[in-house]
Amino acid sequence: MIRVLLAEDQAMVRGALSALLNLESDIEVLGSVSDGETAWREVQRLKPDVLVTDIEMPGITGLELAQRVHRHELPVKCVIVTTFARPGFLRRALDAGVSGYLLKDAPAENLAEALRTVYRGGRSIDPQLALEAWSEADPLNDRERQVLRLAGEGQSATDIAAKLNLSHGTVRNYLSEAIGKLGAANRIEAYRLARQKGWL
Repeated sequence: MIRVLLAEDQAMVRGALSALLNLESDIEVLGSVSDGETAWREVQRLKPDVLVTDIEMPGITGLELAQRVHRHELPVKCVIVTTFARPGFLRRALDAGVSGYLLKDAPAENLAEALRTVYRGGRSIDPQLALEAWSEADPLNDRERQVLRLAGEGQSATDIAAKLNLSHGTVRNYLSEAIGKLGAANRIEAYRLARQKGWL
């Protein structure tokens, strides 16, 4: 029996995934949660075989959740099910130790099959996205990505400096580096470009 925990912030999608997986004779849904922090607590408490998570969630994202599972060396496989068909997200997911990456518009039966593949130690990645993921490398480092994301959300360099425990000048340097690497005119354009590529 493949024991699964679902983390998805949209109630209707969460309910549909749960109902779908419960139809499978070899899959048991242990629980379903709506945010990353709760998912992290439940992963530790329930010890599922597979965590199925979205990327965008309140609290911590699905990618950050997968990184935690990976960093703590928990025996839990992570599968991302998302609307984000962006190569940058896939590359970051693979770097975070994710075993599966599926798009929400894929046929429903693909999910159960993917869970079986991942449970057996394999990988299940959307094939078209896998090809695209290696065509263009993410130019940003983690700190540049963090600073650019906060700037794109409307925070000033001073706010970002306080939040990340950095000097004002260091924040400006990171922003300048990110803007330069992306060939953008300003931080807003850099944020938009990086979001489009899945690098944020």
